[in-house]
Amino acid sequence: MNRVVVGVGSNIDPEKNIEEARKRIEKRHRVVAESRFIRTKPVGYSEQPDFVNGVIRIETEMEYGELNEWLGGVESDLGRVRGGNRYGPRTMDLDVVVWNGEIVDKDVCERGFLRNCILEVWPDLVM
Repeated sequence: MNRVVVGVGSNIDPEKNIEEARKRIEKRHRVVAESRFIRTKPVGYSEQPDFVNGVIRIETEMEYGELNEWLGGVESDLGRVRGGNRYGPRTMDLDVVVWNGEIVDKDVCERGFLRNCILEVWPDLVM
């Protein structure tokens, strides 16, 4: 069983899209914990609405690549359009940030809110 923290974010109808992503994750994986969700300013392109961000800690039988592909499918199903401005608005952003106790996303080091959310769901994780 793989222990994973998934970063979740949206700035297009975030309450609706985050709830739908949460439901899809719960159907396929065991949810262990969820952080609080907070509003954050956009990074890289400021002319857009604030984001709502948090994390969900899960246990899954999927391997890393399979989970990433599955999360990308959830993003697409929820209307995420890729291309153009990589920092632009999005209906859903799902990223594996911790995989079996190892930080695998550089954003953890650059974004304090993400680090704090991870520690909410995995307090004894060595960061």
